[in-house]
Amino acid sequence: MNNRTFLLCLDRLRRGPCPLSVPSDTLIVPMGVRELQMETPNRCPARRLLLSGDEAVALAALDAGMHLGTGYPGTPSTEILEAFAALGGHAQWAPNEKVALEVSIGVAFAGGRALATMKHVGLNVAADPLFTVAYTGVTGALVIVSADDPGMASSQNEQDNRRYAVAAGVPMFEPADSQEAYDFTLRSIDVSERWGLPVLLRITTRVCHSKSVVITPGYPAPPPRAPAFECNIAARVMIPAYARPAHRRLRRKLAEIARWNESEGPTVMIEGDAALGVIATGICYQHVREALPHSSVCKPGMTYPLPIERMREFAARVGRCLVVEEGDPYLADAARAAGIAVEAAPEAFRFGELNVARVRRIAARDQSPEPQPSAGKPPELCPSCPHRAVFTALRNLDCIVAGDIGCYSLGVLPPFEAMDTLVCMGAALGVGLGMRHVLPPEQARRVVSVIGDSTFVHSGITGLVEMVYNPPPTGHVVLILDNGTTAMTGMQEHPGTGRTLDHQHTGKYVFEDVARAMGIRRVHVTDPTLEPAAFETLIKACLDSGKLELIIARRDCLLAAGAIRKYEKANEQPH
Repeated sequence: MNNRTFLLCLDRLRRGPCPLSVPSDTLIVPMGVRELQMETPNRCPARRLLLSGDEAVALAALDAGMHLGTGYPGTPSTEILEAFAALGGHAQWAPNEKVALEVSIGVAFAGGRALATMKHVGLNVAADPLFTVAYTGVTGALVIVSADDPGMASSQNEQDNRRYAVAAGVPMFEPADSQEAYDFTLRSIDVSERWGLPVLLRITTRVCHSKSVVITPGYPAPPPRAPAFECNIAARVMIPAYARPAHRRLRRKLAEIARWNESEGPTVMIEGDAALGVIATGICYQHVREALPHSSVCKPGMTYPLPIERMREFAARVGRCLVVEEGDPYLADAARAAGIAVEAAPEAFRFGELNVARVRRIAARDQSPEPQPSAGKPPELCPSCPHRAVFTALRNLDCIVAGDIGCYSLGVLPPFEAMDTLVCMGAALGVGLGMRHVLPPEQARRVVSVIGDSTFVHSGITGLVEMVYNPPPTGHVVLILDNGTTAMTGMQEHPGTGRTLDHQHTGKYVFEDVARAMGIRRVHVTDPTLEPAAFETLIKACLDSGKLELIIARRDCLLAAGAIRKYEKANEQPH
């Protein structure tokens, strides 16, 4: 059975009454605890599972024989690779998203199937290889998961990564629930292999973390072919002479995919009240079905290239055509550019997540002030967190703190209020150096860059290079807060822990060794919790020195300390 036949059978399974007659007691809660299976007439096992969207992507990757899953942990995408590894897949954390995508490109160049996962801001880091791999294409399959975070539940912005698909020229699918997360992962592999292009699977927080029923087919997915390298210099080496024809090839492929999406793509049409039609994708489709159950609905599953003609036909059949979407008016803009008369949600609904109540307001053209959500308990650093000693010292010394992304970002809140800037992963060093270069000396000497261990590996290393290469006249002070884990996203490993995704021993990135190799002579490694007063004195001495100073504040995260001891003990045992 080839991929096309398999997906046609999968569609038939989804659209009609389930031919598998799976009894309700085959529901699995949670995934991996127990697995009750039934036999289909052809004796193949079928499963009915309760999965989150992240778990569904992981299961599809496993069922498709994905050779490698790699990424950088970031909510809401983190659980994909953790689930993939727990299921037995080959998964690994990369230092950052750019490296993860580049490793995945290598797998796909070699004819393998690769999955690269990241949150929405992570795709910014990976954008450089993304745009070029669209030109080179792939020999195997490359699926890139962008987990967007409307409402900024755990992010510094709520950018809409649907724009990346258009800008880079890569096909994009958007699942609306866990079932589609499973199905569209398989479809992404098929499209990637059929047209030799990377495919973007764009999911959002609600789909990532909400659980719904997933029915897997009662027959195996087509296995991947064995990886093997095939030399193709003109396709893989993007010097201008080869890149120009590659761009034309990309546009031809996208035109072919657009025609396929019009005729065969996963677009759902629901006939309802002809007075109101709604175009919606992803989680917004679920809100629309609940808020406006009698409306007609058009739900494109592949949202780049869009099935514009199907959308045009749909809009022509209804009296009022409303587009409901979170974030940017991506669908509405595309429809209007094609001459389709649609109504977009008012600007006020561009911010935050949508829900059933907000969709009803959009449909009613209600632009009255929305009720404000009740204030919850503000986040704070854990009691006895080692970072508390750091931010207490920075506050007492009245430092100007260039901060970074991590749980230590909470140092900006009371009672510390000891963080003055926070831009993106790794920015603490560059921003701090920039301030040092231009502030009056009395202020410049108060500037400190604070960055976490995982974040430093991710994108702080080049900032340290900049500090050595272009030192400010007043010197600089950098604090690496090394708590032995990627704490904010759920205690994942990173190269600085010396353990892999599944906590096995591997090579370790030692911060102080690298700093000294770069030429930083004044490197201090200390536990800030042992003698807080001495730690504060150390920071003051570094600020007063006028030299380049690196302080590594090393103390394991309290929430991870027990697990870290267990991993280290296990790794000491002879194998």
